[in-house]
Amino acid sequence: MKTRGAVVKQAPGKYEVVDLEVEDPRQNELQVTMTASGLCHSDDHIATGDIPVGVYPFCGGHEGSGVVSAVGPNTVGFKEGDHVVFSFLPACGHCTWCARGMSNLCDLGAGLLAGSRWEDPTSYRLSMDGQPVGQMCGISTFSQVTTVAVDSAVKIPDDIPLEKACLVGCGVGTGWGSAVNSAEVAPGDTVIVMGIGGIGINAVQGAAMAGASNVIAVDPVAFKREKAQELGATHAVESMEEATELAKSFTNGQGADSAIVTVGVTKGEHLGQAMASIRKAGTVVVTGLGDMTEVGAPVSLADITLFQKRIQGSLFGASNPKTDILKMLRLYTDGKLKLDELVTRTYTLDEIAQGYEDMHAGKNLRGVVVY
Repeated sequence: MKTRGAVVKQAPGKYEVVDLEVEDPRQNELQVTMTASGLCHSDDHIATGDIPVGVYPFCGGHEGSGVVSAVGPNTVGFKEGDHVVFSFLPACGHCTWCARGMSNLCDLGAGLLAGSRWEDPTSYRLSMDGQPVGQMCGISTFSQVTTVAVDSAVKIPDDIPLEKACLVGCGVGTGWGSAVNSAEVAPGDTVIVMGIGGIGINAVQGAAMAGASNVIAVDPVAFKREKAQELGATHAVESMEEATELAKSFTNGQGADSAIVTVGVTKGEHLGQAMASIRKAGTVVVTGLGDMTEVGAPVSLADITLFQKRIQGSLFGASNPKTDILKMLRLYTDGKLKLDELVTRTYTLDEIAQGYEDMHAGKNLRGVVVY
């Protein structure tokens, strides 16, 4: 069927809305009419070229929710009318990583940026003028209608608003899990969150929910510092230098128990600053992305060895999508996890370029496209 979606035709480039064709679902696939899509920085990394992809044009979007409009033949577990949230990380349920309870590292993730179906690199669900169009993370939530594998879809209760539920498919889980799972924040901890965007604000929520006594938010933008304090930060400062001194003042000069790096365009210098802010046996969680070709960071190997510091990567906050997406939505319905407050502004699909301009200008915690 025909649909419309936002694609980048080259990188560097900008998202533009075009007419697309989307295939009907095959076995173990769903067609979903989108309700909402978050404007995540990772999709902007596609446009800038920081994250290279397998084919252009490439249809963005990996944080979304919608209603199932068609179910592929012999596909069990879903029906038309089901409400779903997409996980940007597919979970097959039977590879080594899924079996170990680490489904965020599912082997299907190898195809996230290829743009094609997982099982066939020559098969594409989207096309434009007869030419293949790549799907971001196999889902492309910037398309009004999309066809996806069931590995990427999580059925949710019908009474949860889809405009807010879309956020748990990436930003909320990534930030919340970076604190709760990867940093292993414990009651009484002192935590620094470096960069308060769509990911960092949820690391703040996660650290606060885990019982941290001090949650120090770091961002040069006053609006983001203000929002961080509304959503769980005990302190908010402009620079890592200020955060480091503040953390030491709470810990008899030792430093923070953990520092979570959620800067929109993460560089080696950010890792160096985070390492300098933590105590002996502390943890730096690296969640943000930047230019994937850049290597190196100003970190002393002796500092790691002699002070037993740990650098921990975090993909989707080390969450298990099929269970943790529903867990976060339960926390939302219980009033413990804030979602409504994360959405600074909504946009139409045609306003997607404006949404990313607002993100770069520091105006949004999260912009959301509502279809």
